Amino acid sequence: MTSKEGFRSALKVNPGVEQPPTINSNIASRLKSKKRKLLDPDQYAQGIFNRDISVLSQAITLIESSLPSHHELGQKVIEKCLPHTGKSIRIGITGVPGVGKSTFIEALGGAITQAGGRLAVLAIDPSSERSKGSILGDKTRMETLCNDPNAFIRPSPSAGSLGGVARKTRETIILCEAAGFDTIFIETVGVGQSETAVHSMVDFFLLLMLAGAGDELQGIKRGIMEMADLIAITKADGQNVNKAKSARVQYESALHLFPMPESGWLPRAKTCSSVTKEGINEVWEQILEYVEFTKQSSFFQKRRLEQAKYWMFQTITESLKDDLFHNPQVKALIKATEQDVLADRISSFAAAKRILDFYKSI
Repeated sequence: MTSKEGFRSALKVNPGVEQPPTINSNIASRLKSKKRKLLDPDQYAQGIFNRDISVLSQAITLIESSLPSHHELGQKVIEKCLPHTGKSIRIGITGVPGVGKSTFIEALGGAITQAGGRLAVLAIDPSSERSKGSILGDKTRMETLCNDPNAFIRPSPSAGSLGGVARKTRETIILCEAAGFDTIFIETVGVGQSETAVHSMVDFFLLLMLAGAGDELQGIKRGIMEMADLIAITKADGQNVNKAKSARVQYESALHLFPMPESGWLPRAKTCSSVTKEGINEVWEQILEYVEFTKQSSFFQKRRLEQAKYWMFQTITESLKDDLFHNPQVKALIKATEQDVLADRISSFAAAKRILDFYKSI
């Protein structure tokens, strides 16, 4: 090769392969053809009575949907399920993040299903206040329980609604009871006011606490401890056993300082380990003992009736709020009034009164 014109490279570039589409058209068409159609209320109810988990999940999705048509259909399904409810034990489980709620639920839930029970876990995942997104990771944290045929796990985003527990969770309880689940866990996010909402829809309130995390009673809201029917100190294994025992003594001493609950049941504290399963059966025995105790005193049924009345008023409040904020005329007035508030031409309280007075006059 004596010149550039006569130069030939030994390298050869073959033409590239055309990139495939990012979505497989065959799979997309199959998924589209398999898109689930809405059933009628009788079909949903019958599927739930037959313990069809797929139908139960679809019915819960209707309840959680914000579409008016789905809400109306969901209410009809609930009405058909109501006569078949009320036979479960409803247990609220809360605790600070990191206390091991998911691991504890899997350990206790496994003990329940192994004994022949059927368990539904309604796990409330905190939603992001910025993106409104939610990880919904409870099914990945409860692998064993998730594969248990006698267990049903339903993670739901809190969507900022009272810490994630509101009317929709109570309605989901009704559907799960109609599907034959005799034990229902409601796991809260462990922050905010969600504990109060859970307490108003369960029979037994379990508070999980950690030992060795500093002053055992420091930072604990008195209101949460007063609501607890049992305190379980988790992770009582290995080198943490003595710390857990010490914490149990401190918690029991604190519980004795509170007024006696209306139920007449004196709350207790227990230690347990979700890893070694030590103390897990004792926690379940305490729950069963509480249920038997309150049923004999008629407090169990009395509390259920009071909760039903409470949620009637809560539903009225939520419905009025939805109607107010979705009214086109009110929305227009709110937008105009907001500008007056921002410009400091009217106080926030006067602005609210203007909007409410207008709403009443419609």
